[in-house]
Amino acid sequence: MKRGLPETAGSVLVVVLVICLGLVSVTLLFGHSMAMTFRGADNDVAARQAEQAIEGAARFAMTLMLNAETPGTLPDITTYESEGVPVGEATFWFLGQPDFTKNNNGPVLGFGLVDEASKLNLNTATMEMLMVLPGMTEELASAIVDWRDDNDEVTGSTGAESETYQRLQPPYTCKNAPFESIEELALLNGADRQLIYGEDANLNGALEPNEDDGDKTLPADDSNGIVNSGIFSYLTCFSREPTTQSDGTTGRINVTDAASRQALQTLLEEKIPARAADILAALGQTPATSVLDFSNRGALTAEEYALIYDAIRGPQTEGLINVNTASEAVLACVPGIGADKAQMLVAVRPTRDPITGTNWVGTVLDQAAIDQAGPFLTGRSYQVSADVAAVGRHGRGYRRARLIIDLMEATPRIVYRRNLSPLGWALGADVRQMLAERKEIR
Repeated sequence: MKRGLPETAGSVLVVVLVICLGLVSVTLLFGHSMAMTFRGADNDVAARQAEQAIEGAARFAMTLMLNAETPGTLPDITTYESEGVPVGEATFWFLGQPDFTKNNNGPVLGFGLVDEASKLNLNTATMEMLMVLPGMTEELASAIVDWRDDNDEVTGSTGAESETYQRLQPPYTCKNAPFESIEELALLNGADRQLIYGEDANLNGALEPNEDDGDKTLPADDSNGIVNSGIFSYLTCFSREPTTQSDGTTGRINVTDAASRQALQTLLEEKIPARAADILAALGQTPATSVLDFSNRGALTAEEYALIYDAIRGPQTEGLINVNTASEAVLACVPGIGADKAQMLVAVRPTRDPITGTNWVGTVLDQAAIDQAGPFLTGRSYQVSADVAAVGRHGRGYRRARLIIDLMEATPRIVYRRNLSPLGWALGADVRQMLAERKEIR
C-alpha cells in the first residue's frame, strides 16, 4: 500500500506559488516603474531638445536679419524656412501673422517672422490713432496715454487715473513711464483679457475648436467661425530706428531740419549728381515734413531713392509704422490714411518689387495725405518678433517662446522673452496629425 504525500507538502506548494506570484508582481511593478522612468526621461530629453531648438531658431532669425540684402528690411518669407525646420532630432516653427487667404471663414495658421514696425507703438501712438484700432475703447485708449505720460492727466480725459489704481486691492500707482511690454496692458484701467486677447486663448492668431464653441469651454466666444484676436496683435512697444547709417557710425541726415540743408545738398550731389539741383529746387526753401514728403516733392525714382535712403531720416525714430508690412487695420490708424486709403496701399503694395522704402506711397496718397501721414511712416524694420514653437524627438516635449530681436546695434540682441508653453498646443491639428504619423512609422 502506497503512502500519500505528507500534508506539509501541499502547504509548501501553496507557499511557493504565493512567493512566485509575489515575485512576479514585484517584477511587473519594477518593470512598469522602469518603463515610466524611461518615458519620463525620454520626455525630458525631448523637452530639452525643443528648448535648444528655440535657441537655434533665435540664432537663425538673427542671421536672417543680419544678412538681409537691404539693411533694415524684413527678409522675404519665401527665402527662408519657417515651418517644420529640423534641428537635430528636434523641429521648430516660426508662428507668424495669420493667413486669411486659405480660409474664407477666418484666418488659419501663418508662419514666419513678424515685423514689430508693422504694429502701433504703445509709447508713441496718439489717442486718436489708438481709437481707430478694432475693438479699442475710449476708456482703455485714455488709460494707455496716461500710463506712459509723466503726468497724471490726459488731455480730454475725465481726470487723474492714479486715484483709480490706488483704490484697487492691492493698490498700485500709475506708471507714468514708457511701456516695457504689451503685457502691461493688463494693469490698465478699462483693460480685461477679452479686450486684450479676444477669443485667441493660445495667441496663435488662428481659430481653434475651443475658440469657436460658445460657452462650452473657455475662452468665451461668439462661435461665429471667425477668431477675434483682440488688440494684442496690433500693438508693440519695441519699434524704433537708429539715427546712424548701416555702418553704425555715420549719422543720418534729418531731411526736416533746415540746418541740414547743406549736408543734404552734399549728399545729393555725391549720390545723384545729375538730379541734385532739380530735387533741391523742387523742395524750395521749405524743409520736408518727412522722408516721404522729401521723396515725393523731389520726384525721386525708386533707383534714386535707393541710393540715398540709408543716409536720410525724419525727426522721429521711435514708433514709426512700416508701410511695407503693416496691416490694413494698423495703416488705417495713421493720420491722413484712414480705412479707404489703407486698403489701397495694401492692394498696391504687392506690385512693388522689391518692397523697400516709402517713395512708392506717393502713387497712392496725395500731397495733403502725405503731409499728415509722412511723419508716422517708415520703410525700415529693426525689430522682429519670433514666436517659436518646437518639439523634440518623436514629437514630444512641446515648448514655445516669443522673442523680440533687436538689430539696432552691430550684434543682435534678444530684448524680450516670454514663455508661451503654458498656453498649450498652438500648431493646429494638421501638425499634430503629422507628428502622430511619424511616431507610427518609426
